[in-house]
Amino acid sequence: MRRIFPSSLARVAQALLVAAVVCFSLGATDSQARFNKIGGKLMCTCGCAQTLLGCDHVGCPNRGGEMDELRSGIASGLSEKAILDGFVERYGGTVLGAPTTQGFDLVAWIMPFAVALLGLLGTIFLVRHWAKQQPKLAVAKGLSSPADEAMRERIRRETGIE
Repeated sequence: MRRIFPSSLARVAQALLVAAVVCFSLGATDSQARFNKIGGKLMCTCGCAQTLLGCDHVGCPNRGGEMDELRSGIASGLSEKAILDGFVERYGGTVLGAPTTQGFDLVAWIMPFAVALLGLLGTIFLVRHWAKQQPKLAVAKGLSSPADEAMRERIRRETGIE
């Protein structure tokens, strides 16, 4: 059996071939991964209230053009921020799937938690106020009759409580 390449040379060639395939496949999936990541952050503008990639509106008039616009932005090498800014400039702030964390949009992130915390604190203070307003029950001493004392003694004996 004849070998064209020595054994070590064949292994090196195989390793280079595998490395090249891996590099090309990573490059191919990189743009697809960016497409999925950025597309998941955008809302479809047809009014379906779904993300651009999740729009299942049959015959959606906007989805195809927006996806083409996204693909061309990725292909031209624009950053994620530049692509999102372009969409916001063209379609308005409602195209974003989540509000930004800058300026007044920061309120959209903080307010639900702040309102919940204030509601919890208000409830705690209200319950404590109501508890303080409850009348205290006075312990009546010396008002029990001999029959009551006899009954208590009988109960203690029968139940074995000392």
